[in-house]
Amino acid sequence: MFDTMTFTKVLGAVCGSLLVFLLGNWAATSLYSMDGGHGGHGEETQSYVIEVAGGATEAATEEAGPDFATVYAAADAAAGEKVFAKCKACHKVDGSDGTGPHLNGVVDRAKASVAGFGYSDALLAMASDAWTAENLNAFLESPKGYMPGTKMSFSGLPKVQDRANLIAWLATQP
Repeated sequence: MFDTMTFTKVLGAVCGSLLVFLLGNWAATSLYSMDGGHGGHGEETQSYVIEVAGGATEAATEEAGPDFATVYAAADAAAGEKVFAKCKACHKVDGSDGTGPHLNGVVDRAKASVAGFGYSDALLAMASDAWTAENLNAFLESPKGYMPGTKMSFSGLPKVQDRANLIAWLATQP
């Protein structure tokens, strides 16, 4: 019943069907795609900026959102404890060091000041500074951007509210 010719026909039908589905997928993707192709979506365009007196600072403020000091003043320490769950893999608040140094009393503590912890050269170079709320905010936003050469592999917290809540919670840890 199944000779070589029948098997070849079945295999050809399966391959042909897959080819039809692939071509259909390609056609549908090119017709209904929102990220490129027709209509100029996703293509680079040339634009001009017309400067208006006082307009640039207002636009920059609107894009950047509220400043950190305003958000930090209204921060929720209880919400910061939930954000700390992202930090628990490396940091502790019980006075012992993990992969990273313990974070008890880190707010307003001198940088690289936990005895016995092996800090990166980048952090040791900043040892004369303190971990103020503003410094912690900048570091937590992008550790490698704030301190190139840091050993901390965390990519950062993009939301200013999360950073403010976390710093407010850390400030409550003795």
